[in-house]
Parts: sequence; structure tokens; C-alpha cells
Amino acid sequence: MRNFGFVLSLALVSGSLAASAQDSREAYNFSNTTVQGTARSMGFGNALGSVGGDFSSLSVNPAGLGIYRSSEMEITPSLRMNTASSSYSSTTTTDNNTHFNFNNFGFVFTNAPKGKRYDHRNWKAVSFAFGMNRLADFNQNYTYQGYNNSSSAALAFESDANHFPGNPNSVNPNNSLGYLGYNSYLLNQNAAGQYYSIVPFGGVNQLKSMQTNGGINEYTISLGGNYKEKLMLGATLGIPTINYQSSAYYQETIADGNSSSNPYGFNSFNYNQDLRITGTGINAKIGAIYKISNIFRIGAAFHSPTWYSIHDVSNLGITTTHNDTVATLTVDNGSLPQNRFDYNLSTPWKGVLSATVMLNNFGFITADYEFVDYSSMRYQFPTGVDYANGTTFQQEADAINQTIKKTYQAASNFRLGGEARIGKDFMARLGFGYYGNAFTSYGESTANNPYTTQRIDVSAGVGFHFHHFYTDLGYVHSMYTGYEQPYNIAYNDGNGKDYVIDAKPATIPTAKINYALNNLALTLGIKF
Repeated sequence: MRNFGFVLSLALVSGSLAASAQDSREAYNFSNTTVQGTARSMGFGNALGSVGGDFSSLSVNPAGLGIYRSSEMEITPSLRMNTASSSYSSTTTTDNNTHFNFNNFGFVFTNAPKGKRYDHRNWKAVSFAFGMNRLADFNQNYTYQGYNNSSSAALAFESDANHFPGNPNSVNPNNSLGYLGYNSYLLNQNAAGQYYSIVPFGGVNQLKSMQTNGGINEYTISLGGNYKEKLMLGATLGIPTINYQSSAYYQETIADGNSSSNPYGFNSFNYNQDLRITGTGINAKIGAIYKISNIFRIGAAFHSPTWYSIHDVSNLGITTTHNDTVATLTVDNGSLPQNRFDYNLSTPWKGVLSATVMLNNFGFITADYEFVDYSSMRYQFPTGVDYANGTTFQQEADAINQTIKKTYQAASNFRLGGEARIGKDFMARLGFGYYGNAFTSYGESTANNPYTTQRIDVSAGVGFHFHHFYTDLGYVHSMYTGYEQPYNIAYNDGNGKDYVIDAKPATIPTAKINYALNNLALTLGIKF
């Protein structure tokens, strides 16, 4: 059964009470991936496209395997320290989140001839590698709260119930906001059959909190080689896995001074959702690096779309309190069913162009340009009919795909980094990344919702590389801004006009959330 009542919030752009788990936001967040990999690559901004010799290159440009001259095994534990500062209705709230994870582990087996065998062979080295690189991290908390006298989230339940004639219990009882609002006594029905909220419109205190966990890990199998010390070629078969959990909570309470216009004795209501999404996909990457000279090299790589098979499970709940009466609907007490849905998602293809200047034995400066066409994201739903809307599931997927084409566009990402060798065994690194805006003018900005996906990364790192052992320390600081409205109101007239309360348009405040994400990683490796 499809989950129309979902609250979904991932990374940059967050959902609302009326959002579906299978929507354009989810597609973007599962498509917006950046290799987090080794501490070395983090240190110079993951600008790996023409550097090579690093396990993270398997998920950027697998031709980097052609740089290897020995076999290696490595592992990269990491510590993420995140902060979200939210502003909503002139109230600021700050949340912190710290967690431990693994950015990567991997094995590289290299056959590199020496001596006369090296002189007589065109392929100077061939490497086979397998392991894991982390592509996305969803661990984040945020909270925003404030006073609102221009609308209530109860209008989302009211407008949903009024989309359907008759009793909302007979229409999509597993999922709809109308069903939840009516059966928790948040809504009443008048003699004309219209549903209305019991929340008075003199002002309410609103609070939204979200806790998300999980990430996307890509398991890689790669082959690469070095042809005549001029051309490196490589290919990767990637198997990414999605593991995402969220716990969303929304609360609304009557504000002080609003009790005089409260004929139904409303006190509060809260709406919550626990969501679990898992999925497995497959993709391919091919790449090349060409040494123009000992100083200058260029690279190019192509990433196919990832084809995911996804399963999600959602538990919804609502509690309304009025006149000292408490009404609760939850999965645990048997008044609501658990919602499950299986579907497919394809993410965009990517292209990467790179260039590196080698500074003899002193280090290098490198840059990547990455092109990602987010408008090519696509859903495929199973066969079947959604009786709540009178459409097939695939018709609903087609509608979401059309929204994706209007809302998203191709984005350009830039990464720049450098490594300096200081002494025989010690290296220092710096990096910078800019990730462009994936929204079109249709989806990007209105007066109240200046959505954007732009992000800036700054990074630094150090490393000690010895004959049979190496260790690297890398740090990345990411900064971006997200915007969210806690609920959407579906308009009854179908013409896109504002929902009206007492002859005044209902307006929904927008929360601004400033994110500061810090990733500290340590790579330990052995050469053999």
C-alpha cells in the first residue's frame, strides 16, 4: 500500500505532513552522492579524477587503479560531528549530532612486472580491487519551533478530508490525513458534509523535530591497468545499498491568550512517523587517465545511472487532546496498520573531467569537473490500482516523474585540491568543493521557499607513507542551507488559490536550517 501520509526529510530538502515517501525529494537525496572514502582523498577535496593511486578513485574514476605498483589493504573509520541551526517564526534552535562510522575498506591486488619483464610488456601494471566506499550519510538531527497565527497544520488534515465526499473512513483509511484527523477528533463535520478543524485560529505554538540515520555504501569490484605508462584504463561494477531511518515528530499546542475563541476546548495534537527505507542497486563506471607528459595528466569517467530496488516501511501515529479527552491512533495499539511499499528508482548518470599538474617530487595540484543531470531521475511503481485516487500506481509514478523533469536540472560540481610532500614520508593536503544547484526556477525559489542545493566543502589533511605502512588523517567541513515548511495545504478549489481562514489567506512559515557537517577520518593501510 502506498504511503501518502509520509513525512520524509533527507539531507538538503525536507518534506512535510502531506509528502509521500516516493517523491521528487527522495529521488534527489538518493541521487545526491559524493564519495567520502579515504582520509587521503578527503584531504584534497576528493578531486580524484586524474590523480589515482587511491581506493576512493574506484567510485570516481576507476582508471586510477593504473597508478598502483603494489598490493594494498586499508580501512577508514570516521567521526562525524554535525550541527543544525534552525530559524522559524523568529525563534532559533540548535541541534548537535555525533556518530562513528566507516568511510571505506578495501583490497587492491596488483601485478606489476619488474626488470626485463617490465621493459618487454606493454601493460606495465594490472590491478584488481574490491571493497566499500561510503557515498552518502543521512545522520542528522534538527528541530524548529515558533508561534504561528496565520495557519495550523490541522488544515492539512482538513483539506485532505474535503477532497473526498462522504465519510473519510471509506477512502484510503490506511494512509490519508483526512482519516487520521477525523478519527482522532481533530476534525468535525458540519451539516453540509464539509470537514473543519477544531483548532482555533488565534495562534498556536508549533514544533517539528526530525532525527535521521543511515547512509549509502557502495560495494565495488574493479579492474584497471597501465598501458605503456601513458594510458590508464579502468572499470567498476558498483553495488550501492541504501539504509535510511527517520523519526519525525510534529506538535501543535494552543497559545496563551487563544482560549477565548476555542469552543471545542482544543489543547494540542501531535503527529509522528517512523520510516525505514532499504534498497540495493547496481551501476557501472568506466574511466581513463592519459599522461600528456610527466607533469600534466588528464582524466575522464562516465557513471551509469544506478538502478535501485527499494522497500519502505512506515508507522504513523496521531494524538489529539481537547476538553481533557485524549484520542490516539497508532500502529502499536492496533488502530492503524503498518504501511509497506516496494518500487524501483533510477538515479542520474554522471560525467567527470579532470586534470592534474604533477610538481615533480613536491606533490600535485588537481581539479575535477562533474556533471549530473538530475532531471533524468525516474520512478517505476508496481502494477496495481490505488483505489484512494482511482489511478494506477504507475500513473502516479509518471506524475512524479513529470514533476522531477520540471523541478530539477543538470548541476555542475567542482573540486580542487593539492598535496605537498614535506620531507621523505610526510604529506600535507588542502581541498575545496562546490556543488551546484539542482533546482530549476520552477522548483528552486518562491517568495517563501528559496530552495537550493548548493553546498561548499573545505578540507585538509596530513599523511605519513612508509615502505610497507601508511596512515592518513583527513577532515572535511561542509556548509549548506535547507528550507522547509512543516506542512502543505491541498487547496480545495483546484485552482492553486490560497486556503482561506476567516476571509484571510492561510500562510505557512518557512524554517531556515543552516547545516555545518564535519567529517574526521583516519585511514590505516598496509602495502604488500
